[in-house]
Amino acid sequence: MNSPETSSASLPHHRLVAYQLSLALVKLVGSVRIRDAHLRAQARKSAASAALNCAEGAARQTAADKSRAYAIALAECCEACAAVEIAGALGACAPGDVAEIVALGVRLKNMLSRLVR
Repeated sequence: MNSPETSSASLPHHRLVAYQLSLALVKLVGSVRIRDAHLRAQARKSAASAALNCAEGAARQTAADKSRAYAIALAECCEACAAVEIAGALGACAPGDVAEIVALGVRLKNMLSRLVR
């Protein structure tokens, strides 16, 4: 199967840098060892939802619809980061992992904030 970058047919979200960052967040959250099962599940669910809402926003036609989907993606990004931060505060996640996820989360938040407007 071709990757989105090499495929001649692409979907709207494949050209969206915010989607690429949200996908990176999904991968990073998935790779981090979070010992609290509930927080691990919440972080993964929220990160995936951020990526899904980025894709949805890219496919929407009106500015209002796009803004709504990007606003949800922004909230989900913050929730994923918060779940990891809470895991870190409880000692269920390494501090370095928390810092890496928060740094990526800030980049994604900044990008999504501009898309919400």
